[in-house]
Amino acid sequence: MSRPLAALLPLCLCLAALPARAEEPLPPGMEGAEVLPGWEAPDGSRIAALKIELDPGWKTYWRSPGDAGVPPVIDFAGSDNVADVQVIWPAPQVFDQNGLRTVGYHDEMILPLEITPTDPAKPVTLSADLDMGICHDVCVPVSLELGADLAGPGAPDPEIRAAMAAVPLRQPGLARCTVEPIADGMRVKAAIDLPEAAGEVALFELRSTPMWVSESEAERQGNTLLASAEFVPDSGKPFALEQSDLRITVLSDAGAIEIDGCPAN
Repeated sequence: MSRPLAALLPLCLCLAALPARAEEPLPPGMEGAEVLPGWEAPDGSRIAALKIELDPGWKTYWRSPGDAGVPPVIDFAGSDNVADVQVIWPAPQVFDQNGLRTVGYHDEMILPLEITPTDPAKPVTLSADLDMGICHDVCVPVSLELGADLAGPGAPDPEIRAAMAAVPLRQPGLARCTVEPIADGMRVKAAIDLPEAAGEVALFELRSTPMWVSESEAERQGNTLLASAEFVPDSGKPFALEQSDLRITVLSDAGAIEIDGCPAN
């Protein structure tokens, strides 16, 4: 089984930080990068989005990218009048290539943002430093600086609306888990009460502690999906895995669901 070193597959071109502006050259494989300004919500928060456009056939990665992917890292620290930013992740796609499974988006990635201003009466200046990987036949690490001044009521954006509609449906209470130590981490086995559907893939994460997670293995017992994955921290040792912190996303032809927390089986 692959271990965290798999995430260090050759990244064939390293690029300096690039402001995502029309007049600046973008890296190979990327057609555009911008902040969609979105609209002001009734509660005073603002809905915006990061939009990354890729050349046909190129892909980028989800928050938990799989065996050999590169997770996006987004830093909003340079923003002004921003108390909090929640990134909303649409359901990804699974890619199987050269015996490795990765998870992400092809051709474009739109990540809606729910922005809480420090002072709702004042405009927001959003600054997003984004480190990500994009891949075709080669993989390219990219650093982008995206920014926008967000003021006024704005207007609903169909691209942001579509991305929000693609978020996995939350279904609490569907899974029960057992957790056991392995040589370099922990193994989680989940029993998920879910009718069978074609193309099922279970994706495991810890919400508060990102780390390398193996490709999951799964089998069916009637209306129960049995899935397991291994969590390997940087220490390479067993650790206290908090089951309430587990998040399982199941993708299938029937749609995507997200399960937060996985109590003892």
